[in-house]
Amino acid sequence: MTVKEFFEKFKAPMFWGNLLAMLVVIIFLCFGLKWWLASYTHHGEGIEVPNLYGMTHRVAVHRLDSIGLVVVANDSSYVEGLPAGAIIQQNPAPGMKVKSGRIIYVTINSLTMPCERIPDLIDNCSYREAEARLKSLGFELLSPKLIDGEKDWVYGIQYHGRNLVSGESVPRESELTLVIGNGSLGEEKDSEGSDNGDSDAFSSDEIDDFLEVLE
Repeated sequence: MTVKEFFEKFKAPMFWGNLLAMLVVIIFLCFGLKWWLASYTHHGEGIEVPNLYGMTHRVAVHRLDSIGLVVVANDSSYVEGLPAGAIIQQNPAPGMKVKSGRIIYVTINSLTMPCERIPDLIDNCSYREAEARLKSLGFELLSPKLIDGEKDWVYGIQYHGRNLVSGESVPRESELTLVIGNGSLGEEKDSEGSDNGDSDAFSSDEIDDFLEVLE
């Protein structure tokens, strides 16, 4: 086939007719695919996610089921002031538009108060340091209990009258009592030191006798 015969085929009506038919088929396929995707994914349709904060899990399930959504609790945490089992977080956020059947993941308020471990404070630090560390962990401190010992030194930690040990887990926000020294130990040492000083000192009569001997 010569080059001239090859280019003459492009002038044939059948060639252009087939090309036009193929183009029409491709256009129809594109529009058909777009319509099918819009119908399958409900394009342009959406359900607004309600605000579930503070609701119990049971109420949230009932409410979202009525509008075609699903609630799944996937985590728990603790927020003071909210009842146990109340929803404290959700994903997707309130106000977002989602498709029917979408799962709304929620975090519920813990049924029990989380615990914290007692740090190594007993016979290891002062009252001021222990107070700061325990408050930072969320504990409440009652008036300290005073015993004989070095002033403001921590000798123990009590919870409901029971002595705690380092590393023991106690519910957060519990009321603890620090057992600290009242300073009597230091006063005893001072008094003992002063008594020893008096016994070691010479009296005026002893000094006079000592001088007479030298003379």
